Amino acid sequence: MTTQRLAVRGLEHEFRAAGGAVPALARIDLTIEPGEFVTLAGPSGCGKSTLLRLLAGLLRPSTGTITLGDNPITGPGAERGVVFQRPALYPWLTVRDNVAVGLKLRGVGRDERRETADRHLATVGLTDAADRKPYELSGGMQQRAQIARVLAGDPDIVLMDEPFGALDALTRERLQAELLALWRRTGKTIVFITHSVDEAVYLGSRVLVMSPRPGRIVFDESARFLRDGQPVPTDEVRTLPEFTALAARVRDAISER
Repeated sequence: MTTQRLAVRGLEHEFRAAGGAVPALARIDLTIEPGEFVTLAGPSGCGKSTLLRLLAGLLRPSTGTITLGDNPITGPGAERGVVFQRPALYPWLTVRDNVAVGLKLRGVGRDERRETADRHLATVGLTDAADRKPYELSGGMQQRAQIARVLAGDPDIVLMDEPFGALDALTRERLQAELLALWRRTGKTIVFITHSVDEAVYLGSRVLVMSPRPGRIVFDESARFLRDGQPVPTDEVRTLPEFTALAARVRDAISER
């Protein structure tokens, strides 16, 4: 579990196009504390994925800074793992070898790679699929394999770009519950992009909303639901009046901009 704060200060970003600069993000100031599960919602094209790629170090900001603890983020780093919308698994490798590929590149020995991969496959419920190829798996299973691969690298921060967006409703709900359980076990910091208001409120310990392009943070609220000082069980959260009320405020924040 990381003890380092992720901080964004005065962040702006634009893309160069034939007709000139296209602004993607307006001034963003944001602090993400260690162990938070931050969900980020907003209309299509508002810059959610751009912000995530900046946090990952896959893009450099036009203006402003991003730091992890005292260190500026200037590129990708092992302390940040990214789960993309599509699994992007290597079709010629087994599921186990896909999960272990990053460890192999870092020079980790075969036995340790196998033990680490198998442990994380068990975490996401894919033990029985370890020796299969990605094309033999359903979409939901492939996405779980991608999550296992990111976790095998033991990043402090997991950045997730609509990882459940293309899944059927039942698979999506099951993976949401699994992700929440994993977050509670590991204490990792998670930043999760979604178009779904329900998903944002259900998963996040904190919900952010971005405005249409150029994106700005226009809503920032806690989504911790407690009863007698204790977290409400996951299977009861969606039945709470507080859940419905927060979801309504998130929808209003998206539609009003």
